[in-house]
Amino acid sequence: MEELQTQEILNKIEMMKQIIIGFTEVIDRENNALKINDVQSIKVLYEKKLKTVAAYRSMSAFFIKNREILASFECEAKNELKDLSSILDQTLKTNELLLKTRMEAGKRVMDTFINIAKTANKSNATSYGARGNYTPLDNNRNALAFNRTL
Repeated sequence: MEELQTQEILNKIEMMKQIIIGFTEVIDRENNALKINDVQSIKVLYEKKLKTVAAYRSMSAFFIKNREILASFECEAKNELKDLSSILDQTLKTNELLLKTRMEAGKRVMDTFINIAKTANKSNATSYGARGNYTPLDNNRNALAFNRTL
């Protein structure tokens, strides 16, 4: 019985190592695509990333459920698993930074477009005040306003 349990844990550790290696490769490829701004590659990797994450979560649940057995288990495969997990963790941190940078850059670009549109919109706006006077620069207290670009 103990021999069977030991072999099962070794098999699970080996499976987890393969999942972590695959996950690290997918994230590394995504990081490279993010660096060169290759949106098409990122889209292609998305499905593979989802499947890998699902497998990783499933195996992680097994290890969480059996952590007492794993804690008492000493072998080289367990140490390799820890090393691979550290590499994956570092790769995920890099991925997080790249994604944050990309999102912030995208937000800045959109904010710039919005500010340009607002500025252009202001210069093309015509306003008539409460007394019917033409006031191109004063858009406060308007009776009627329209945009000449429309």
